[in-house]
Amino acid sequence: MLKAETADITDQRPASLTGPASVADPPVHGRLVRSAVSPWLGPLAMLTTQDLALPLWFRSIVVEGREWLPASGPVLLAPTHKARWDALLLPHAAGRRVTGRDCRFMVTLDEMHGLQGWLLRRLGCFAVNQARPSLSSLRHAVDLLAAGELLVVFPEGRIRRDAAEPIRLQQGLARLTGLAGGRGVDVPVLPVGIAYSRAVPRPCDRAALCIGAPMRLAASNREGAAAFTAELAAAMAALEARAAGLARAGRVGGSP
Repeated sequence: MLKAETADITDQRPASLTGPASVADPPVHGRLVRSAVSPWLGPLAMLTTQDLALPLWFRSIVVEGREWLPASGPVLLAPTHKARWDALLLPHAAGRRVTGRDCRFMVTLDEMHGLQGWLLRRLGCFAVNQARPSLSSLRHAVDLLAAGELLVVFPEGRIRRDAAEPIRLQQGLARLTGLAGGRGVDVPVLPVGIAYSRAVPRPCDRAALCIGAPMRLAASNREGAAAFTAELAAAMAALEARAAGLARAGRVGGSP
């Protein structure tokens, strides 16, 4: 969900991420950037989604590649984005019951208003302006990584239902990883492929998630960011194809 213009990611100013700075840049309100997981709402949401919603909707959920999830330290998941269900399946695959950590989602501004925004903030989500990521949003993301949290960023920035449509990524995720590296935080990026037995999941459909080997940004410059982004897109596409095969086949093996 992070989108930014091409620039040198070693520069810590807002202009390095969004182009020339301007007083007209749309701000992100501080309360939308700050996030924490409610000690009572977090477990309740986990119970509701993992024990009720997912089992009732899906016939089977296959997860491969959990062995790549680190037991501790920062980690950034970069999943493909196929449906709204993705946000519930990722905690199933990598959340507190698997890694002991909550998935901290970076979400778009329009998702953080009203009752939904109130709920998302208390589940550890925080907002980013896709057109012009604010420095406060990026700092909060780096702070979470520095604290050893599990951050989830959808690098496509939108739902892509057509499997034939190629994956197109902006360089924002590479830029974020570079900013973390500038603070001495080594961040492994794990590509994730998500697929369903139908493009729009229906009751009793099947879902599959494939987690890939960790990737790291080799160079904090434009060329390094471009190379990393291309490699990440290729890895996500391969994992999505693998997940699609599992979902179509209805395989029950793998990690439940």
